[in-house]
Amino acid sequence: MQSQKDTICAISTAQGMGAIAVIRLSGQESIAISEKLFVPAKEGKQLANEKANTIHFGSISDGDKDIDEVLISIFKAPHSFTGEEVVEIACHGAPYIQQQILQLLTKHGARLAAAGEFTQRAFLNGKMDLSQAEAVADLIASRSEAARRVALQQMRGGFSNELINLRTQLLNFISLIELELDFSEEDVEFANRDELTKLVDEIQALLKKLTNSFSLGNAIKNGIPVAIVGHTNAGKSTLLNTLLQEDKAIVSDIHGTTRDVIEDTINIEGISFRFIDTAGIRATKDEIETLGIERTYDKISKATIVLLMLDVNDPDKKIHEAISDIKKRLNDYQQLIVVINKTDLADASIIKQRFAIDSFHELSSTDTIVPISAKQQLNIDVLTNALLKTVNLSAIDNDEVIVTNVRHYEALQKSYEAILRVSEGLSNGISGDFLAQDIREVLHFLGEITGHINTDEVLGNIFKNFCIGK
Repeated sequence: MQSQKDTICAISTAQGMGAIAVIRLSGQESIAISEKLFVPAKEGKQLANEKANTIHFGSISDGDKDIDEVLISIFKAPHSFTGEEVVEIACHGAPYIQQQILQLLTKHGARLAAAGEFTQRAFLNGKMDLSQAEAVADLIASRSEAARRVALQQMRGGFSNELINLRTQLLNFISLIELELDFSEEDVEFANRDELTKLVDEIQALLKKLTNSFSLGNAIKNGIPVAIVGHTNAGKSTLLNTLLQEDKAIVSDIHGTTRDVIEDTINIEGISFRFIDTAGIRATKDEIETLGIERTYDKISKATIVLLMLDVNDPDKKIHEAISDIKKRLNDYQQLIVVINKTDLADASIIKQRFAIDSFHELSSTDTIVPISAKQQLNIDVLTNALLKTVNLSAIDNDEVIVTNVRHYEALQKSYEAILRVSEGLSNGISGDFLAQDIREVLHFLGEITGHINTDEVLGNIFKNFCIGK
């Protein structure tokens, strides 16, 4: 980490041409440096004497040379994003103007900010904890309404508050247990073991819930992976093109046209789905097609949702074999939707009777059958509704805490393993010093998430992935 005493500057808006650009400064010399360049429209005005949270019109000049007309916003410590003096210069968005202003700022004592350094300072100055800082990056990178809502909820401290409450309760108990150790010769008990057992059970359940939420959170953040699989010529590529509303994949009556994986993402009612069109499954001697089929099975193992495409005119035996083959490859966390395609070529009443869910012993109550015609775009809305039902939308709508960060997930897993040892120790009546050791481990891993416990290496890895200016 570079010195926190420096005054830093960077362009905070997107790089390139635009109507307006914002250049941000943070540090104890922000206002003083800005004043060296700023010529106020109102003669005699001095930025240092102006109130916080005010905006001032004027121009930026390099000696006798006017650079641009600007608006300057002033924020004074500690009431700013970083907790320091902050100045934001809104200028016209020409890249040349932006660079000229940056050069003048560095000439007068500021330095260019590193990636994520503004948010890092906000963390170091206690304006937010580490999980909130990471949520800032997630909010900037959000590509769907669900991702935005989850990131905003975390940035406002929803996740942090859960963890702070857990740590506070555990700290109270560990203090009592360690007090017992100081009076071990008197054989006194300050920490009520029944109350501790109750607390440990509650924490264990909450940690399990938070850990389990990661599968949903990761999908929301990166797009829910949906593998479209099935036999050749079942209509997989046609379905992909229909969903994307473009000719992404080649469609042909020739078997084995799709030999590699084709991916694209679409947004359905605020949820991103990452569709993966795969090579058709069949017995083949073609080496290239065989490699494609191997990749199909690999994508099945990594998908959250599997769309098994079947031709409505396929014989029963072929359909049952396809369902059995796919079901064997799925785990308990994957959702199967059986898509019966080409329904425009068959009688509706026969389809309804033949493809009722209870006609397939291979399927469970969580599986779904959706008859469609990808070519004629029939029942596509029914399919998209089935996709949405696989997502726990109620958790998003109710603003429940959803874990989206891999680092948080790993720390929660370690916390959960440690709290299990505490629970086991209480059941076996182990001594307070061993209990205290396991509780300290829980506190350590929870503290890693919020930044109560951190290292420069962890901070460096987190903030290097931020954009410059944030």
